[in-house]
Amino acid sequence: MHKKGKLELYTLDELTDKFIGKRGTKRREDFEYELKLEFLGEAIKQTRRKRKLTQGQLGKLVGVQKSQISKLENNLTNARFDTIMKVFNALDSRIHFTIKLSRRKFKI
Repeated sequence: MHKKGKLELYTLDELTDKFIGKRGTKRREDFEYELKLEFLGEAIKQTRRKRKLTQGQLGKLVGVQKSQISKLENNLTNARFDTIMKVFNALDSRIHFTIKLSRRKFKI
């Protein structure tokens, strides 16, 4: 927290910790997961628009209904990974995923 005159300034992390929960809590993890899906949907929408395609045209390229594209763009469905990959392939775009492994050890 920083004070500037009478105004108190907070970082995004401070506000998220306060109103959503600390990192590692279920509520915070759920929030961050949903946020990442929002970014994915927005990326699909922006890319589709740059390619000057309607949702219906993109749906035909992918082999799904227009409503499925709308749901993806608006984060209203849990899409299968292969569907997301088909969408980005149809948009002639590349997508990169990062996988972060915890340091937890498993006993077998």
